[in-house]
Amino acid sequence: MPALAIVFAVFVVGFEQLVESHFGVLGVLGLAFLTVGWHAKNVTCSCVGAAVLTMLFVQ
Repeated sequence: MPALAIVFAVFVVGFEQLVESHFGVLGVLGLAFLTVGWHAKNVTCSCVGAAVLTMLFVQ
């Protein structure tokens, strides 16, 4: 079980670095809003994060 947690943590950190290098700080902020909203079951926070990420993908 600890090995799975370490692999998952490495994947998450790698994905975050990929988003930050491609979309900058705003991409990390949108990803954070989306993740926090998903875990807290807060629709508004999730929608804000999804909207930020969508705007970054569209441009």
